[in-house]
Amino acid sequence: MKKHTKPLYRCRFCAKPLTHTFVDLGMTPLANSYVKKENIQKPENFYPLHTYVCNHCFLVQLPEHAPAKEIFNQEYAYFSSYTLSWLEHAKQYTQMMQERFQFSKKVLVIEIASNDGYLLQYFKQVGIPVLGIEPTINTASVARKKGIKTITQFFGKDLAKKLKKKKIEAKLLIGNNVLAHVPNLNDFISGMKLLLAKDGIITMEFPHLLKLIANNQFDTIYHEHFSYFSFLAVQKIFAHHGITLFDVEEIPTHGGSLRIFAKHKDNK
Repeated sequence: MKKHTKPLYRCRFCAKPLTHTFVDLGMTPLANSYVKKENIQKPENFYPLHTYVCNHCFLVQLPEHAPAKEIFNQEYAYFSSYTLSWLEHAKQYTQMMQERFQFSKKVLVIEIASNDGYLLQYFKQVGIPVLGIEPTINTASVARKKGIKTITQFFGKDLAKKLKKKKIEAKLLIGNNVLAHVPNLNDFISGMKLLLAKDGIITMEFPHLLKLIANNQFDTIYHEHFSYFSFLAVQKIFAHHGITLFDVEEIPTHGGSLRIFAKHKDNK
């Protein structure tokens, strides 16, 4: 790791100066922002792919060179339902959660970054109420066509407060492959804390930093991924917001991921 004498950036979790390079991949355009035919002759924006590791909380991160609203826009190219293996993964997850936690038809399941309804559709099929939160308009419209109520906004503390005022809270709060996509990590997790019912459960899936290092998965570093998580870093970040991790699974998706299970600290 290369140490920088004058830090340009601060850690998005603990705000300490970032002085150690994790890996520097130079300059690249945005991964999912495809160039339209009429714009082929026009210049394309390139941004740094220079990741750092915080030597206080050990969060590996990419500074927010490209704003999230520029990446996750109304022309967002990724639709979760295009991948059959991912649909099967989502279906198996919903079956496992119902068997393990015995969710009834009276609880509300909320997914943050619900995309095109790829996962919530399986809860809906068995009569469990669902709500999606998805900022990209084109994917959210597909989810609505499946009968899945979807809020088209970026999630954070402000949206959580609005939903709480309407007495909306999650018995199960899901975030699959969204945690890495969040530039304001503390605001996002504070919002999850607010939105989670007193006896509610959070599950999140995200690529595992250990697998990135062990298998040299440098191609999983791109501008949509603002953070790269180890279990140690995630545990520390959630604990800071009063959320306790009570279980974790290693899963094979996206080159090797973690699925964490979390609850309010005071939920015994």
